[in-house]
Amino acid sequence: MTIQDIPTPRVGLDAPAAARSVGLSKIYGAGDTRVVALDAVDVAFPRGEFTAIMGPSGAGKSTLMHCMAGLDSVTSGQTYIGTTELSSLNDRQLTALRRDEIGFVFQAYNLLPTLTALENITLPMDIAGRRPDQEWLDRVIDTVGLRPRLAHRPSELSGGQQQRVACARALAGRPEIVFADEPTGNLDSRSSADILSFLQTSVRAMGQTIVMVTHDPVAAAYADRVLFLADGRIVDGMSAPNRERVLERMKAFDAALGA
Repeated sequence: MTIQDIPTPRVGLDAPAAARSVGLSKIYGAGDTRVVALDAVDVAFPRGEFTAIMGPSGAGKSTLMHCMAGLDSVTSGQTYIGTTELSSLNDRQLTALRRDEIGFVFQAYNLLPTLTALENITLPMDIAGRRPDQEWLDRVIDTVGLRPRLAHRPSELSGGQQQRVACARALAGRPEIVFADEPTGNLDSRSSADILSFLQTSVRAMGQTIVMVTHDPVAAAYADRVLFLADGRIVDGMSAPNRERVLERMKAFDAALGA
């Protein structure tokens, strides 16, 4: 059996969704340089769920996240945040939606070095001229364990603490959904476990919706479900994952790709 022989599943399309796509395709280049990064993907990310996206290099994982977050344009199909279809928005409206409805956590932290941890956390709301919900902000800060470090600048924080600041910033505005691209890629195993536990807690105790791209079966095991991509298509999904099941499934896909 090859990857092409695996039927594309309908994933989460019947549940209320924080984000979804219908027939989403993304093509780069033309002619001999044409690359189909995403191939008519139908997927939904239900509210209050932690989803991990996995697959081999070049499978389309980050492209899917970037298109669904409005960071990259789509070639065809539709993407939605809540009930808002992104292609219907002009640049100003799309910028406002990304700022107000979407949280981002990236591998590189992306903190401003001259600001304190607290100032980095509230920066998106400050730019928007919005006052934070203090009760929610306190809950996020305490959940991520940053209370003693709020006055410190990034250079005074460890890598794990900087990523906690980045996670808190993504959650502070109570976005519709948080997209995390390899959020533990630069961290040691202990810091990684702390960040993943926080993301898991934000879903289970705080009702957040999180979509995380990862290559790590250990990280994927923190999620409620795992989606597997290959050749720009969702080829499988797994609920209640654990490290062993994820690793076994990845080996099966590697064998199929090798065939």
